[in-house]
Amino acid sequence: MNHIQNPDLLHHPISRRRLLQKSSAAGCLLAATSGMVLPFRKTAAAENQPNTEPLADKVVWSSCTVNCGSRCALRLHVRDDEVYWVETDNTGNDEYGNHQLRACLRGRSIRRRMNHPDRLKYPMKRVGKRGEGKFIRISWDEALDIISGKLKHTLEEYGNEAVHVLYGTGVDGGNITNSNVPYRLMNSCGGFLSRYGSYSTAQITTAMPYLYGAQQGNSPDDIANSKLVVLFGNNPAETRMSGAGVTYYLEQARERSNARMIVVDPRYTDTAAGREDEWIPIRPGTDAALVASIAHVLITENLVDQAFLDKYCIGYDEKTLPSSAPKNGHYKAYILGQGEDGVAKTPAWAARITGIPATRITQLAREIGMTKPAYICQGWGPQRHANGEQTARAIAMLPILTGNVGINGGNTGCREGSFDLGVEWFDMLTNPVKTKISVYTWTDAIERGPQMTATRDGIRGKDRLDVPIKFIWCYASNTLINQHGDISRTHQILQDDNKCEMIVGIDHFMTSSAKYCDILLPDLMPTEQEDLIPHESAGNMGYVILGQPATSRKFERRPIYEILSEVAKRLGKDAEAMFTEGRNQQEWIQYLCEKTRERNPDMPSYEELKTVGIYKRKCPQEHVVAFREFRADPQANPLKTPSGKIEIYSEQLAEIAATWELAAEDVIHPLPVYAAGFEGWEDPARSQFPLQLFGYHYKARTHSSYGNIDVLQQACPQEVWINPLDAQARGIKHGDKVRVFNNRGETRLQAKVTPRIMPGVTAMGQGAWLVADMFGDKIDHGGSVNILTNLRPSPLAKGNPQHTNLVEIAKL
Repeated sequence: MNHIQNPDLLHHPISRRRLLQKSSAAGCLLAATSGMVLPFRKTAAAENQPNTEPLADKVVWSSCTVNCGSRCALRLHVRDDEVYWVETDNTGNDEYGNHQLRACLRGRSIRRRMNHPDRLKYPMKRVGKRGEGKFIRISWDEALDIISGKLKHTLEEYGNEAVHVLYGTGVDGGNITNSNVPYRLMNSCGGFLSRYGSYSTAQITTAMPYLYGAQQGNSPDDIANSKLVVLFGNNPAETRMSGAGVTYYLEQARERSNARMIVVDPRYTDTAAGREDEWIPIRPGTDAALVASIAHVLITENLVDQAFLDKYCIGYDEKTLPSSAPKNGHYKAYILGQGEDGVAKTPAWAARITGIPATRITQLAREIGMTKPAYICQGWGPQRHANGEQTARAIAMLPILTGNVGINGGNTGCREGSFDLGVEWFDMLTNPVKTKISVYTWTDAIERGPQMTATRDGIRGKDRLDVPIKFIWCYASNTLINQHGDISRTHQILQDDNKCEMIVGIDHFMTSSAKYCDILLPDLMPTEQEDLIPHESAGNMGYVILGQPATSRKFERRPIYEILSEVAKRLGKDAEAMFTEGRNQQEWIQYLCEKTRERNPDMPSYEELKTVGIYKRKCPQEHVVAFREFRADPQANPLKTPSGKIEIYSEQLAEIAATWELAAEDVIHPLPVYAAGFEGWEDPARSQFPLQLFGYHYKARTHSSYGNIDVLQQACPQEVWINPLDAQARGIKHGDKVRVFNNRGETRLQAKVTPRIMPGVTAMGQGAWLVADMFGDKIDHGGSVNILTNLRPSPLAKGNPQHTNLVEIAKL
């Protein structure tokens, strides 16, 4: 064949396709990323159709639906059945309140995902060990027959409780193109072992209902009414950094209110980055100690809103303490040192724990106590620690103590809220199996399912599991290995296919997790099929996008709805009828669109949306204010707590604490107290592994999605952040290759020496794909943080405390 003289041309949207077409005549193509010569196969369409004239250019509306909390509009320019250019929302006058939902660089690089040479093309069956990545190509009929046959066997031999749908968010934002769609299939044939919680929010989602009865927050645009903004571990400039995301509202609202912004975080994040008024670095996992010391200043200097506490709260002081609680069991006694531990939570006490000077704690407390309204919120990083449920409730105490709940410009201490447009969701049906496990304990359910109990392992729906997990659906999920804790131990559990007998993977790429599947099926991307895509974190402007397929199907890829419909057909007429309800995918989208229109009469019709692409609607009350009605009239609008009020002291948690079996250092408490937990700053293990490590959400990826896109990798290389003082002590310079290790594993990557992280702490972007020989030395060369993290769940939510780790770093 003729060699390509200029490989850079492969990255040009037009030239790359034409060069590949030219090389196909010689029977091979050049893989642009590796230089490998691979056998060329025509697409299925090309094999079955005669040559035709090139198709006319067109622009197709779609969306980036990875799990960042935004659902940004994309306008995909298509030529000759390939996306060659990506633009974003161009509707409205682009003024605040009617702004354009512009995608970030992740969404704008989506054509590199769609056109990536490493995409899965055919159904495959594993022939090597799980994790080796050795597969052979098989037909769709063979793959679907194997899956349905094994599923029938599992249901007959072990029962529906032996089937689990693994947590995944790779296609999180669509309606039909959604990681939970296998729920509907399983509910069509008797149900499955479900899960509660999420890897993102398990601890805060479990904790807040005990305090507020629900988890709600003011929308970020309400900062326009605030005088002070305090962000605990909240970094929307990297996690939700688009025009459809929180960072847009934060900046626009602050511009209008000129609110002072304080960022409390171990890392000087991009959300700060010169836009903040002050950065307060804090040791990971110690936010609750800081809050307790702030509360001490508020109480002793009479800066609490006593009237609010008396009227709306239970358990702040003796007046509202439930009769079942012990004497001095209230929050005020705990803070002042009159409770069970006898320790006053002074700024000096907290300074030793948090690393924040006592004088700065006192200043911060006075600022919070004397500035109203104050928008105090937390990201999801602080709760993703050991005893993270306690941290989440503790941070929420600051708006409660100062009476900032239920008012414009205030907040609840939760993450930002959002206006709900009322989009109709593709119904997952009712699960006949009521048993649930925590989202983080599925590896335990494989290894020791029948030994897992309600009071030790958080089993819900019954006292213990009857059977272990035998069959797993892994759709658009890199959680099977890459995003789960303690990769080495997870690898060992998955190796024994006598335990979990079948893992079905449906994905776009050969991810780290895909290598552990027994059957691997190539999925269409959301941009290649029709779907109704709702907003998630949209502030005060909800929207919905009618995405259309940008290109025809390539190779043998199929959409998830069609794949599961075929499995349902093989499971029997009843399962097929319940799953499809006689509708194909387009008919479902039309139905969902019309149901959404019933709640939004001015929304364009299905046919009109095909052209206009997007429908936007402003919040009728301008801003979302959490618990507004409760604040106005607590008698008429009680919270969903047992008392109907904010429960600072929770009798429910007191009962759980007295009856559950807890490991050492695990704390469940009726009050939002500080609990150090394992592998924290005060852990004796720091003598061997002195650095606290956490993983942060990186702007180059959404978890692991986009992790294989070259331009994003070049712009944002995977690095481990280390403070200059810690680096100097280890002889490490910026850019050096280092090893990060503990007793669980080791990863190797380059060091970023920077004062943007506090001494004694280190961090790396989570989601980097594992690059390791798990059958050899198990050393990772991709910077995957989960080679170092723990599989130990948090005490109440049984969620993932994957930010609580101790490590050492050494120069290679």
